Formats: sequence, structure tokens, C-alpha cells
Amino acid sequence: MTLKLVIGNKNYSSWSLRPWLAMRAGNIPFEEIFVPLYTDKAADKDRILSFSHSGKVPVLIDGDITIWDSLAIIEYLAERFPEARLWPEDRARRAHARSISAEMHSGFVALRNECGMNLHRPVRAIELSADARANVARIEAIWTECRERWGRSGPFLFGTFGAADAMFAPVVHRFRTYAIAVAPQAVAYMETMTALPAFAEWTRAGLAETLVIEKFETV
Repeated sequence: MTLKLVIGNKNYSSWSLRPWLAMRAGNIPFEEIFVPLYTDKAADKDRILSFSHSGKVPVLIDGDITIWDSLAIIEYLAERFPEARLWPEDRARRAHARSISAEMHSGFVALRNECGMNLHRPVRAIELSADARANVARIEAIWTECRERWGRSGPFLFGTFGAADAMFAPVVHRFRTYAIAVAPQAVAYMETMTALPAFAEWTRAGLAETLVIEKFETV
């Protein structure tokens, strides 16, 4: 039975990007179901609720199993498809990868609020708050530490592409879109991510979208 991944607008939905990228880059077959976000149409809202009572995307459907949180979806995929190697095999690396993924999942609120994902937005800098600048510095530190410790085995955070890269993927777009200056090590990692075919595929599709969510066009 084919897995179904319910996602929102590729231009805006950072949470949808994470499991989508994990599946596409991990060669996990799935059917993509798109539901427009933040519309006034009752049908769109009812459709999201028909997939998950949370009323949010993404949602993964595997037969009679439904998972409705990005990180929970990735954890489920790692169990269901061990051959995708979404988490590092080494226990120490795996623990570190899970820790930074959970930190990404629950933290960096200032950066999220001030620099929403919007692929259509013209590249230009904004004045970041002190909290947002601290978020940027912390992300740079995470990327640098991972690359320094495990960079010999490949260009991603833990050598080969995995769950942690998927969790940080929207940050790559945010740093680019808001012209956020980062150190050369972070730039090199961003270039690695943008060169990933699955990442490029999502980006092209997001840029091709014509749906506009006005509340996300104010920055």
C-alpha cells in the first residue's frame, strides 16, 4: 500500500518540507496530497480535518496508521524504512542527530516568527531582534560542530543525508531569503543542501506556485 503524505503550500510550509524531503531524498515512495493553507474555503479546512483532527499539515497516512507531526513522521519512517538510514547507525551520532532535530523542532521561535519561509519573497535583509540573532548563531554552531566532527564521511551534517538535514532544511531557505550573513562553514553546508536534487525539486515547485497567503507577505 502506497504511503500518502498530506502537505501544504510548498512556497510557505516549512513543516511540510521536512518529511517530504526525508522521503524524497531517502527514496521512500509516496503519494503527495496537497491541501491549500489559510484559505477561507470551508472545503479546504474540512479536507485537512478529514486527514487529521489536529487540523494541520503535514500528515502521513500508512494504511490505517496516521501520523501528524513532522518529527513523528520522520521517526516513523526511520522505523518503517531502515534502509533509508535517516538516522546515523552509530549510537553516539544518532543521539546527537536526534538532539539537534528535537531542538530544531521545539526551538528557534524568534527566527521562525521574524523570517517565515516564503520562497517567492525577494531576497533582502531585515533587522533581526537579539533573540533571532542568537538563534542564527546557535544554528551556525550546530552545523559547524556536526561538520567538523563528521565531515570526513560526507558533506551533510552526519556525512550522508539524513533526518537532521531534513529538519534544518527550511532554515537554508530562511537564511537565503532574508540575506542572513553566516560563516563560510554554514555557507558551504547551505550549498550542499541546495544542490540536493530533492531540495531543488521542492524549491522549483514552490516557486511555480501562484497561491498567495497575504499574512505571510508582510515582511
